[in-house]
Amino acid sequence: MAYIESSNKRNGVHVKTAGIDGCKLGWILISFTEGEEKYQVIEKTEDLTSIFEEYDRIFIDMPIGLEDEEYTRECDRLLRKELGADYASSVFSPPIRPALEAPSYAEANMTSFEWTEKKLSLQAWNITPKIKLIDSILRKNESLKSTVLESHPELLFQKLNGGMIFQKKNLKKGIRHRLELLRDQEPIADDFFRDIKEEYRRADVGEDDIVDAMVLAYYAKQSEKKGLKTIPTEVEHDSEGLPKAIHYV
Repeated sequence: MAYIESSNKRNGVHVKTAGIDGCKLGWILISFTEGEEKYQVIEKTEDLTSIFEEYDRIFIDMPIGLEDEEYTRECDRLLRKELGADYASSVFSPPIRPALEAPSYAEANMTSFEWTEKKLSLQAWNITPKIKLIDSILRKNESLKSTVLESHPELLFQKLNGGMIFQKKNLKKGIRHRLELLRDQEPIADDFFRDIKEEYRRADVGEDDIVDAMVLAYYAKQSEKKGLKTIPTEVEHDSEGLPKAIHYV
């Protein structure tokens, strides 16, 4: 697994980091940057580019680099192995690039099957609009390709818990345990969790969305001190120059 020195340090200049996860309303952003801690729910897709440009590093739970002909990315295959059998289902194969523009699930399935002999999962199709949006922004903004990085909350929580597996986040005790782990590192996590729940309906921003955005934010912040690691070790790029890799610390 590759180790990448932090490239965004600016000789003492303040560095801003954040974590972003998708939610029903759009996106939830958390930042634990010292003195600028914040949360923000982003409903307008047109706001994303300017928000990306505000930060020196963002960890986002969204597939970025895509395959053209292979059904499963190597980073996803290796991530499933890293997480273990009980958590492998949290990793799904995103659409191949030729299926990204399909206007319907049926047509995306046809395209996927034509190229890979496998159909696109409904889970992958449901977030395809978000994948397509991030893909479009990064392809149009070269500078963001090195600052907006794909990560995976379950891998990060595993690392935060010393490599151990714990209760899944679809259970109350799973959410509680994740929040406790975050609180030990960022005490403001408790306030953020409470305030977001009070401000937004659970149907719009789920509890799992909140803790996922927070663990992404925590490790994006840590990466500026400790550098990055990637799955796989040697990072390949897709046909649009986007990295096919999971980033962590």
